[in-house]
Amino acid sequence: MTTATVLKHPHHNQHFANAMAVASALKPEEPVFLFSASELKSRANQFIDNFPGQVTYAVKCNPSAEVIATLAAAGIKTWDVASVHEMKAVKAIDPNARFHYHNPVKSRREIEDAYKHYGCRRFAVDCREEVQKIIDIVGRDETVELAVRLVLPRERGSSAHDFSTKFGAAEHICIELLQQVQAAGYIPVLTFHPGSQSKEPQVYVRHIDAAARIAKNSGVTVRKLNVGGGFPANYELSTAPEPEVFFRAIDQAVTRAFGADHPALECEPGRGLVATCMSLLTSVKLVCTDGDDIFINDGVYGGLMEYMQAPDLRPPFRVLRDGKEIEGHAKSWKVFGPTCDPLDVLPHRLDLFEAIAEGDYIEFGTVGAYGLATATRFNGYGAHKIVAVEHVLEM
Repeated sequence: MTTATVLKHPHHNQHFANAMAVASALKPEEPVFLFSASELKSRANQFIDNFPGQVTYAVKCNPSAEVIATLAAAGIKTWDVASVHEMKAVKAIDPNARFHYHNPVKSRREIEDAYKHYGCRRFAVDCREEVQKIIDIVGRDETVELAVRLVLPRERGSSAHDFSTKFGAAEHICIELLQQVQAAGYIPVLTFHPGSQSKEPQVYVRHIDAAARIAKNSGVTVRKLNVGGGFPANYELSTAPEPEVFFRAIDQAVTRAFGADHPALECEPGRGLVATCMSLLTSVKLVCTDGDDIFINDGVYGGLMEYMQAPDLRPPFRVLRDGKEIEGHAKSWKVFGPTCDPLDVLPHRLDLFEAIAEGDYIEFGTVGAYGLATATRFNGYGAHKIVAVEHVLEM
């Protein structure tokens, strides 16, 4: 769980309207994440009301208490987790939480803790040895679901992050694993992940077709099919269709591939749910007027780490001064973060107000996904607070 805390209005205990109001009232010295619960609730409703199956949430994407509480209130009841630490964090907010432990590699102690302490009855697997570990620890329990994770070769440019290199089994291995799961008395499930920021609905169709082939060739009745996350958000250099376009493609593909009596559908969005609910408010520490370098109080070791890893995911940004957005003649600036590491520089030059000055603020939007989750404390920086606002910057 993140150590960030909620910072509300010091006098009225109210949410702020937006970044301008926060900058004007609080004049924060450290970077802060601005969180819009109303934006997150709206996005959650979009998924829950329109996806043709169960919607879970990938906690790894943003484990903040504010996000988890808002999603629980919106109706999320099952949580996709990668560790027992995430289970503990969710249980502290939602005591009735159910878990999908979809990390295919778990220690024996983690399996035991998940099963006995947190009541987890869903585990992902992608090799025989992992199935055997679960058999050794759980024994025969017909309420346990084992989700066999399939993998397909990634199509170039289909996602911002390639999820095919670490987890997942080829089709012929998935067939054997499903048979092993059924023989052990567990409920057989298939799952896949098309890759983060998947912009083409066809990538889900490819995986659903593969899942149908695996189920048919295994002779096993697959009870549920989890189509993973990967649902995209809009960034300056990476835009995509609305979620409903993906939902229709998934619904049509599963009916065509499996028939009317198809497995129950699940999804586990992370980015697609939370990217637009947070922005990052940073301040300018130094402007080198004899060049084109500026230094801000956060960077790629903090809330902008994913931007460094995937430059196409450039967040929208704007300059703020005296409670207003500054617009005017722009200049191309090289933007450095606050640490002593020369790697702490944004991967693109940014066109910012030519007369930007020390003490101005820059708000970066669409950082609800992985902004807070991957921030470090390198050089002592990274102590982000969370400020409640009604509106955040987005595309």
